[in-house]
Amino acid sequence: MRDEGIAELSVIGMRGCEQFVAQVDYYLKDWRRHAGEDTYLVDADCPRFGTGEGKGMLHSSMRGHDVYIYCDIFNYGVTYKMYGQTVPMSPDDHYADLKRVIAAIAGKARRITVIMPMLYEGRQHKRSSRESLDCALMLQELVQMGVTNVLTFDAHDPRVCNAIPLHGFDNVLPTYQMIKALVRSYPDIELEKEHLMMISPDEGAMQRSMYYSSVLGLDIGMFYKRRN
Repeated sequence: MRDEGIAELSVIGMRGCEQFVAQVDYYLKDWRRHAGEDTYLVDADCPRFGTGEGKGMLHSSMRGHDVYIYCDIFNYGVTYKMYGQTVPMSPDDHYADLKRVIAAIAGKARRITVIMPMLYEGRQHKRSSRESLDCALMLQELVQMGVTNVLTFDAHDPRVCNAIPLHGFDNVLPTYQMIKALVRSYPDIELEKEHLMMISPDEGAMQRSMYYSSVLGLDIGMFYKRRN
């Protein structure tokens, strides 16, 4: 008897993520020992009209599938044509395309997980005056469209998950990867108190810098940033 918690796996890569999701597909096939030309990738398009308007299109059914959508919101290298001009895609454009693909699934998938390495409007997470709470609105909008889980990396403020308390929000901290990349890029670095100091660029990054300094045993400092 089939387990109700198991569904067919499908991976959708938004524009600009084609090479990454191809690598994900390769690892999935290797992990599950699939042979031949089977793939977990789903062909999804977001064609645009001459006015810049777009639509989401799926070329296969997602009914009952466990769908993972990878979206690189800040990939400004992706362009489209609008009134004959080449226009780079803004975060708003990427987010609109993401919603179009979710709308094309039309609630037929068993589960939808959105993988967003950098959280859309992640800096606009709290209100200090008459301001919009864009990140919270984005999370609530995705949940209302049927998304069950959102996965991001090193959110500007992970407490924004309080906007969707009954749904999944995974904030992956790439602490180990950052230290590994630092040592690999600068092999002559000396991780000792006498030669290195951890500096936070602003008050918001203090928690991260405090963690690094405590693990590495370094002194810590902070820049006070004031905008006019």
